[in-house]
Amino acid sequence: MKSVSKTLNMRRGIYILPSLFTIMGLFAGFYALIAAIQGKYELAAWAIIAAAVFDMLDGRVARLLNAETAFGAELDSLCDMTSFGIAPAVLIYLWALTPLGKLGWLAAFLIAACSALRLARFNTQIAIQDKKYFQGLPTPATALLIAAAVLFHEESALEPVSWLWGVIAAFLAWLMVSGVRFISGKDIDLHQKRSFAMIVIMMIAIVLVMTDPYRILFAVFMAYVLHGPMLSIWQHQKARHYRLARRAARKRKQESGND
Repeated sequence: MKSVSKTLNMRRGIYILPSLFTIMGLFAGFYALIAAIQGKYELAAWAIIAAAVFDMLDGRVARLLNAETAFGAELDSLCDMTSFGIAPAVLIYLWALTPLGKLGWLAAFLIAACSALRLARFNTQIAIQDKKYFQGLPTPATALLIAAAVLFHEESALEPVSWLWGVIAAFLAWLMVSGVRFISGKDIDLHQKRSFAMIVIMMIAIVLVMTDPYRILFAVFMAYVLHGPMLSIWQHQKARHYRLARRAARKRKQESGND
């Protein structure tokens, strides 16, 4: 009986652990909301970054412990809506979009609405998705770019340009519900052995971030957001050249056959 009880407790602890990280992410996202309303934009930005860290950990822990459940997936999605949909929308509105009036809160609403649509689409297509790519910009990436932008401006003592961030907000909202593909990184196997050079590269990356975290983080998240459209353009051009090459090959084959 003791061994059975011990096994049940262990299983319960395994399933609680990923959910605990999810709830901690929700706490960070809720605190980001409170901090943004109080005008503490830098704290709100760091709270969103903390929520993203917890969001990454809960999925990794669930997969490593083989503790993925439907309940965990639903809880994660609902918490993501608060941390990466509502919190960044409120933050960008209060930080940059207030001078735009109605257009400002409509741009912020687009972030929240498209985050909900993006999460709903992800949940319905999770079984058929390509693990190498996300379809549409992930909601954490949108939130992280906004958070990094706040930190960059606060560190540099720069005032945000309202109309520019209104355009950026609309662009981010469109990217989330678009068919643009973004590299997911989910195909990386943490159990697989890596070369020593990979460790050196990771150390260099950490050092670069630590030397100027505000600017480097902003540049990294901006690069991730932009790589999706650039990747789509490159893949579209590659497919177009492939179709033209095949058409030219068929044409040459027909001409040689006629001869």
